[in-house]
Amino acid sequence: MRTHAISIVLPSAVALSAICFPVAAQAAEHTDTTAKLRSFAAHSVHPETSLGNISFTHAVINGGKDIVLGTTTRKSVTVTYTATSSSGVALTEAFLWQGTDSSNTDTITGSLGTDDDPVCTESTTRTGVYACTAVFHINAASDLKNNGVAGTWKLFLGGYDLYANASYNDDVATTRIKKASKLTADAAPEPVKKGRTITVTGSLKRANWNNGTYAGYAGQPVLLQYRKKGSNTYTTLKKVTSGTGGSLKATTPAKADGYYRFSFATNPTTGASTAAGDYVDVR
Repeated sequence: MRTHAISIVLPSAVALSAICFPVAAQAAEHTDTTAKLRSFAAHSVHPETSLGNISFTHAVINGGKDIVLGTTTRKSVTVTYTATSSSGVALTEAFLWQGTDSSNTDTITGSLGTDDDPVCTESTTRTGVYACTAVFHINAASDLKNNGVAGTWKLFLGGYDLYANASYNDDVATTRIKKASKLTADAAPEPVKKGRTITVTGSLKRANWNNGTYAGYAGQPVLLQYRKKGSNTYTTLKKVTSGTGGSLKATTPAKADGYYRFSFATNPTTGASTAAGDYVDVR
């Protein structure tokens, strides 16, 4: 675990030799990250979700989009926020975490830290207002080894003012970390006579973070869609439900040359996906 020491000269001529503030370890070091998150939250004996005179606002995680990860995805997630304090802001730190109580390691089910301290820049027009940016480097293969962590995550922000007073808020914003999904589609027969039945088969799979593979995703609503040759727009023909092993099967009458595909909408734990269109020549 690394620590970061900085020297601060206070306006009142009272000097602090250094503030030792733990920098978040790499996200793979889950135990260390969780322990640091807990120690920050434990500054207070009160059950409130925030403490101190630094307020953290206007947080945006990953541009407001879900964080969708496959089995080996490496993704840099940017978080922006505003830190405000009449006593100034010396240093801040950011965590993404999942659970019910950030001060108790037993109730933290997932935690991710940044490799480096967030960068905070004071406004040139508003004293004590800082625009901050934190970057999380997430490696799905090493950081997300538990399928149960898919879902809602919270943003924990902490920091010190220029007088070494600690502040934190463990629920500044939320995001969803989701498993990536994959779809396939195969339309047959090819070619086919007009009016005959076209059968479209395929499968829906999603990332399994436990073992690093993609597994069949059963019981999910999937749309069969069609795009006529020469058109750029797909229309929905029907909805089907994925079966055992994520298998998909749907039938539709052949009307004109075109492309058939399956489309899966996102849900709270899984990202959306769309199969490549499969062309059928109708004669």
